[in-house]
Amino acid sequence: MNILVLCTGNSARSILLESILSHRSDGRINAWSAGSKPAGKVHPQSITLLGAMGYPTDGLQSQSWDDYATQAAPVMNAVITVCGSAAAEECPYWPGAPVRAHWGVEDPAAAAPAAQPAAFKEAYDLLKVRADKLFALPFEDMSVAELQTHLNKIGQS
Repeated sequence: MNILVLCTGNSARSILLESILSHRSDGRINAWSAGSKPAGKVHPQSITLLGAMGYPTDGLQSQSWDDYATQAAPVMNAVITVCGSAAAEECPYWPGAPVRAHWGVEDPAAAAPAAQPAAFKEAYDLLKVRADKLFALPFEDMSVAELQTHLNKIGQS
């Protein structure tokens, strides 16, 4: 299954979930991430945390969702947005994917610098729990409607 993870800046939460989905799904999921207003670089705390957790960090990049709107881009089975609500973030909307879900997480990059390591770890932990719920499902055999229902339920947990 191909999943695109969207957020506004594509430097923290979307990068974390892209890594979790890509590297913990036992090859069942191909994940990419992008932003509607990309920061242009991955937040250093994302790199630090992912490296400490054993994820590869080479090749991670903050990029525009326009990169996935071309005919050459992979066809996405699902799009998951991860924007939070505390800062009244504008969450990008991606047309075209059969399944769209929202797994909101507050922006750890908005935390004070001294609090960022803990904020990033908290965001990672929440996203990992949600990803693990997805991995536990036989999503390869689900209809679009069933997948939509499960992704929505995961996002509300």
